[in-house]
Amino acid sequence: MVNLANSLTILRILMAPVISILLVYRFWRLALAIFLLAGITDALDGFFARSRAERTELGMILDPLADKLLLFAAFMTLVYLHRIPRWLFIIVVSRDLILIGGFLVLYIAIGKSTVSVSQMGKLTTGLQLATVLGTMLDRVMGGVGPYLPPLIYMTAAVTIFSGLEYVLRGAKFLSG
Repeated sequence: MVNLANSLTILRILMAPVISILLVYRFWRLALAIFLLAGITDALDGFFARSRAERTELGMILDPLADKLLLFAAFMTLVYLHRIPRWLFIIVVSRDLILIGGFLVLYIAIGKSTVSVSQMGKLTTGLQLATVLGTMLDRVMGGVGPYLPPLIYMTAAVTIFSGLEYVLRGAKFLSG
């Protein structure tokens, strides 16, 4: 069922390639504005789903997918533009592919179709978003540059630890 919350999530999915195109053609301010708008739609879709009792199976699948597509598109484009290191992109994508593989194993083995998000997973997403946002802000207004290397290393470390946490949770769940 497509309700207001799911419509906002679908809009966020559609914003991902738009942001990439704008970045490639160096429309940094507009890309930043749309990236911020995507963040607002992320907050609003959750608010509407909860406040209007419109949580759906579709929304539970689309919301994290929208986050992943937005981050993947932004990271890939910023790597292409030499704004963030390639190794960080590899860490981020590898973690997500491992998690998808683990999810498929759980689904095939026991039919479990949802996995709860850990606090470390939320922190990972927040740091990844902050890395993209900081990189764009630095290009648009400057002044953020000195803070980017520590943020990038922190994002990498938390992404790795989050991936390990999910792997351990999945292994524990399968074994007992």
